[in-house]
Amino acid sequence: MIRPLVILPDPVLRQVSKPVERVDDALRRLADDMLETMYDAPGIGLAAIQIGVPQRLLVIDLAKDDQPKAPHVVVNPQIVASGDEVSVYEEGCLSIPDYYAEVERPATVTVAYLDRDGKERTLRADGLMATCLQHEIDHLNGVLFIDHISKLKRDMVVRKFKKLARDKPAPSRLAV
Repeated sequence: MIRPLVILPDPVLRQVSKPVERVDDALRRLADDMLETMYDAPGIGLAAIQIGVPQRLLVIDLAKDDQPKAPHVVVNPQIVASGDEVSVYEEGCLSIPDYYAEVERPATVTVAYLDRDGKERTLRADGLMATCLQHEIDHLNGVLFIDHISKLKRDMVVRKFKKLARDKPAPSRLAV
């Protein structure tokens, strides 16, 4: 079953996710659900906290539409090294729809993690993969990409989303 991608309240997204204790069939099903949700959104990365599950789990697939899917399931990721060079990508986020901003991050990272079978892995990434890993690991640490932009731009985005939340009609209720 696909988990719906919902816009969660800021405090939920800013939770620090807990380590996954066991890689098992339930976790693999969650990862598969997350991949389906990410593909449907569409996006290239999704952290479990974005669907309200505060566990250190993320999924990524950078394959273009005309390429076969190439999903990565990353459990308990930890950045163990970052390069000195920086790169700038225009980032967006499924949790902050329709907003994009240039974000500067290390151009290369090395990430230690468990794969979908619970095997220890290390990935040295550059380019878009390095950016995507950092973006999703930030989610697991309670950080959003807008935390990497200027205070002025961040305040504008926060005001916009607070206004949208305030103006959103309340769900209708059926009185019985």
